[in-house]
Amino acid sequence: MLKFIKEWTLPLAMTAGALTHTWMGRLSFLTPYLIFLMLLITFCKMSWKDIRFHRAHIWLLLIQLAGSALIYMLLRPLDEVAAQGAMLCVLAPTATAAAVITGMLGGNVGFLTAYVLFCNVAVAMVAPVEFAMIGQHEDLPFLLSVWYICRKVFPLLILPLLVAFGLRLWAPKVHRTLLNIPKLTFYLWTIALAIVTGITVHDMLNRGTANLQTALGLAVVSLVICCLQFLTGRCIGRRYGDPISSGQGLGQKNTILALWMAQTYLHPLVSIAPATYILWQNIINSYQLWRRNKQKTEKET
Repeated sequence: MLKFIKEWTLPLAMTAGALTHTWMGRLSFLTPYLIFLMLLITFCKMSWKDIRFHRAHIWLLLIQLAGSALIYMLLRPLDEVAAQGAMLCVLAPTATAAAVITGMLGGNVGFLTAYVLFCNVAVAMVAPVEFAMIGQHEDLPFLLSVWYICRKVFPLLILPLLVAFGLRLWAPKVHRTLLNIPKLTFYLWTIALAIVTGITVHDMLNRGTANLQTALGLAVVSLVICCLQFLTGRCIGRRYGDPISSGQGLGQKNTILALWMAQTYLHPLVSIAPATYILWQNIINSYQLWRRNKQKTEKET
């Protein structure tokens, strides 16, 4: 039974959130705290000796930061909501679990761990500017709008890093306790996924069936963006001899954070894009792991 639950955590969490959507909104205040804790544990696990800047990181960051703004400008004349969804799927930082998948695929875990750190810092600085430029707070001056968003986004992404560093230096017992709680990040992720899924479903139902076409469009946009990011990352990685790590760094996103950003700062329907991105990236990761295991089996036989 426990094995079944573990293997089907993604659909079970999303199903639970969808079925209980009527009251999941009451738990929405927990989302930033859950994101904070997941990032804190991730940064606590980091080996600072492995944090090195690679040339490939420059290209990945350039695509993530400049590419998100570019794709928004290209799609905005066609559909504002689709443009915001595409922008968010590119801008969202790399998932904390990406290092685990990278290791299972035979990639460079140190490279990916360093990129998780770098892209979180970069997104914390760039996201408030991009969200302010979209104009969701049109009643505020631009700089004030940037500050309004920055004071929520920046602490959420940067403070866990500072706290992890402080615990390692001044509270090693607390640091070890966090690391010794088995699968804590896994449980936090499951709770956060159920909450944000419930909020997304609730918003969709409250807005009626007229937005079904928009929802399908966002699902297609997130699928295209997901495939392009994995492929582009692998292409960049081949130039530096490590396509797996770069592919995961650019393609595997922190969708919980992206959902929270969409529900907090963008059009309510935009959250469908990162919600469906969860499915696409997990399908791609499942295929990659299956292919990797198949290749191992063939070599052994």
